[in-house]
Amino acid sequence: MGEAYLVAFLQVLVDKLARREVFKYFGLIKGVDQKLQKWTATLSAIGAVLNEAEERQLITESKPLKLWLDDLRDLAYDVEDVLDKYATKMLKREIELGHYAGTARRVWNSVPNGVFNYKMNSEIQKITERLQEISHRKDQLSLNIITGMTSSTKARQNLPPSSSQPDGPVIGRDEDKRQVVEFLSKQERGAVNFDVVAIVGMAGVGKTTLAAQVFNEIDATQQFEPAAWVCVSDDFNLERVTKKIFESVTSRHCPTEDFNQVQQYLHKELAGKKFFIVLDDVWGTCSYGLWMKLQSPFRDGAAGSKIIVTTRDAEVSKMMGAGTLVHNLEPMSNDVCFEVFEQHAFRNVNRDRPPNFESLKEKIVARCSGLPLAARTLGGLLLRKEMNEWEEILNNKLWSLSNECDILPVLRLSYHYLPSHLKRCFAYCSILPNDYQFSEQQLILLWMAEGLIQPQPEHNKQMEDLGTDYFQELLSRSLFQKSSKNNSKYVMHDLIVGLAQWAAGDICFRWEDKQNSDHVQLGCFPKARHASYICGDYDYDVVKRFEAFSEVKHLRTFLPLSHGYPCHCLSRTDPFVLLPKLQYLRVLSLNGDNVTTLYLINIDNKFA
Repeated sequence: MGEAYLVAFLQVLVDKLARREVFKYFGLIKGVDQKLQKWTATLSAIGAVLNEAEERQLITESKPLKLWLDDLRDLAYDVEDVLDKYATKMLKREIELGHYAGTARRVWNSVPNGVFNYKMNSEIQKITERLQEISHRKDQLSLNIITGMTSSTKARQNLPPSSSQPDGPVIGRDEDKRQVVEFLSKQERGAVNFDVVAIVGMAGVGKTTLAAQVFNEIDATQQFEPAAWVCVSDDFNLERVTKKIFESVTSRHCPTEDFNQVQQYLHKELAGKKFFIVLDDVWGTCSYGLWMKLQSPFRDGAAGSKIIVTTRDAEVSKMMGAGTLVHNLEPMSNDVCFEVFEQHAFRNVNRDRPPNFESLKEKIVARCSGLPLAARTLGGLLLRKEMNEWEEILNNKLWSLSNECDILPVLRLSYHYLPSHLKRCFAYCSILPNDYQFSEQQLILLWMAEGLIQPQPEHNKQMEDLGTDYFQELLSRSLFQKSSKNNSKYVMHDLIVGLAQWAAGDICFRWEDKQNSDHVQLGCFPKARHASYICGDYDYDVVKRFEAFSEVKHLRTFLPLSHGYPCHCLSRTDPFVLLPKLQYLRVLSLNGDNVTTLYLINIDNKFA
């Protein structure tokens, strides 16, 4: 996808071009101000047909239209880079000349000539030519201007405030929880002292939610000690999973990166103890050989130890030795599924049911297919709509589109109906790994640094407060949810992460997604703007991991992430090799890295 948030993006560019100081600065170079005025006119004309283009692309999946939208997106980023580059130069000159009377006059009169003028004219001319070409292709695509409110802007603007969290009590899984808890009291005869209990079910059916219910109930009884929760996910990395189990069991950072040492430390922590471990979201990438190596430290645990594994694949549960202790989690009944929907669609909002509500109910349960994830997402979407809009949404053509990307129709529809400014913020979240726990403040600061939060004069709100509004809106739509392990943190369901990746296209990438199982780099997106990587992986040269970033010429985000512990990847490299090449950075995190202040000063000098 990667282009559906262009409406908001183009408006940001038009607003930047409208600022008086931009024309005053650029206008000193002959003809530049006229080109910038043409930029404004062209971008405004393109913006007028974008809603039609994005909606048509979503329904028809036209390749020429997608290519046009992709090229327009890349051009929009480049336009913003040019404007920001010279705004930075202007600010630097203001600082150099001082903040006294007459400063502005000295700034405008001191714009350099020669090479600077030539380079600026050259960049602006290239952008102008690309804009003209994009505009010409727009006319060939016969796009129409959609007037009035569009599907992306129909959100109710005055949603009543609510103190309740969208993630209310779990509905309809009491019997499932009872059966899994009962399995934990049984012991199968085997060659090891622990039993594997498997929760098997399709994506979005609530396996992780059920496992969290069981984990919290069992952990509170203290009948198992220690207890640990680890998300495995689709990329099964033996060393990483072993390290995460150790850190979850001990609540401290692993003191070594040597795999054999980590296994020995973990064995010492579990030996003779009746442990309880949840391995959440295990895929077929966990082979029998890898499983045998992973369970090596478990073998000397006390009899009666238990491991819960959640998986979509019944063969995985067999391979891991679940035996008869398998709970197949079925989709919810229609009535229970509708209860979940109501929990989110009528949250603290009193509404009169329309006469045709029973027929709407039938369509709702049909659209949810017994999946609680679908029910709460649809509920979060319709919460913001007037009753007379519900039927229109439930009959939308997007429900019947082909699903080559394996995205639930309700998730694609939920994204489609997001306001444009929230589409940009949500798509940016695709750089977060599966099961990554993030705080509200962390995400808001990232959005602010990237310029994704756009203050409106009429709102009279601080940027941070607007960011809170953005975050709470996405939370109430069930695109974020409370972490089951830390009530102050949030996570995205792996299907929601997939939706964000689909929305972002090749603008965002996670370094781990661009490797094979042997950590060999498979290449990067040369046009990517935002990138993240997980700290603390093993068995490869840290320097080589950063070679991939040299291909990304316009990177704005360089974000190391860890699951709660400091990372030291960058400190093992020479920052001078990489950072000076990333001249468009807006987010550079060195949090936890052992990089000195001297380095930062020198980096600043290299950028000067």
